[in-house]
Amino acid sequence: MNSLKLRLSFMMFLQYFIWGSWYVTMGTYLLQTRKFEGGQVGSAYGVFAIAAMISPFFVGMIADRFFATERIMVVLHLTGGVLVWLAAEQTHFEPFFWLLLAFQLCYVPTLALTNSLSFHHLAEVARDFPRIKIWGSFGWIVAGCLISYLLKAEDKAIQFKIASLSSFAMAFYSLTLPHTPPKNRGARVTVRDVLGLDALKLLKSFPFSVFLVCSFLNCIPLNFYYVLANSYFNESGMAHAGTKMTLGQVSDMVFLALMPFFLGRYGIKRMLLIGMAAWVTRYFLLAYGNNGPLVWMFYGAILVHGICYDFFFVTGHMYVDQQANEKIRGAAQGLIAFVTFGLGTYVGARLAGETLQRYSVTAVTGAVTHDWKPIWILPAIGAGAVMLVFALMFRDDGTGRPVKAAAIEAPGSGSGHE
Repeated sequence: MNSLKLRLSFMMFLQYFIWGSWYVTMGTYLLQTRKFEGGQVGSAYGVFAIAAMISPFFVGMIADRFFATERIMVVLHLTGGVLVWLAAEQTHFEPFFWLLLAFQLCYVPTLALTNSLSFHHLAEVARDFPRIKIWGSFGWIVAGCLISYLLKAEDKAIQFKIASLSSFAMAFYSLTLPHTPPKNRGARVTVRDVLGLDALKLLKSFPFSVFLVCSFLNCIPLNFYYVLANSYFNESGMAHAGTKMTLGQVSDMVFLALMPFFLGRYGIKRMLLIGMAAWVTRYFLLAYGNNGPLVWMFYGAILVHGICYDFFFVTGHMYVDQQANEKIRGAAQGLIAFVTFGLGTYVGARLAGETLQRYSVTAVTGAVTHDWKPIWILPAIGAGAVMLVFALMFRDDGTGRPVKAAAIEAPGSGSGHE
């Protein structure tokens, strides 16, 4: 691996180390240490979705037109580091929420910026980017092991201070990254471009509309795992739950490497259905597993993560890329990200928090526990219903390949054919 690839790989490691140091374990900290309510936990996890809905506009308007990518990353990570440190000091929910939201508004745009910086400098993107991106998974795994196993800090505010310090490290490291000037410097800023409105033309295709609606609906039950799993495992008595949950990232790397084989064998529709079925399976494993004789169900729910994530999200992005022509490909990816990581994630996080609150149980000693089985059955039913609708309404040509959307013509794109 040459010097450039090493530098970009370490960039990915730091980028996802920041995220992995707090996102998985925050629910345990908020419930056990701060004694916040389930609805408040859901709101806290919803800040990522709010930032995901806003950040594409920021990246499209500012990063693409006015400032070098690495300089924007310096500012965002420095600011984010200060904000998340302040969030760690809060004992009341409202100031914690607003500081966490401000931190995410700084952090989430850098996810896209690290990708675009890599794309700009790699000569063979298709070959080299996955090898660089995988270091983000290593960063997430190392962060989870540090917080859970070494520091035993799943219920401590230090997880946010680790995120802060790593944000500062990422800011200073960004100063060493190769110069990446704005790709559209001087270009006229239009509302259509910033909002990606041209991608809405894809909705003329009925299969694409079904895919988009089902992706949104599916993200609602999906977020129960991200919001609640660590709290569930800790409440069940699992030791070092955060460390064991990093097995999900190991699974993710394995199945990501196997994606070309499965795509060639099953096609996109069946890949999406398998991904949806994996989420249903995950929730039933969580509902009926325990930290005793049935602990294998807990590990199964964690290890199925590669199928859950890659077969649904990665395959979904590949389907969008296939359906959009070159002129609107970026806008189309922004649309699916807005619908899934934005709207779907926000609704799912809030619903997960409210469900947690509904099934909370207060003992005579004042200790709060939860009736977890119905908490997990609800998203299992929801994910199963979406899978059924998708299976019935998403048309293909009988080989598993999706029906190609009609040729889409963006302004100035000629015929619109790829």
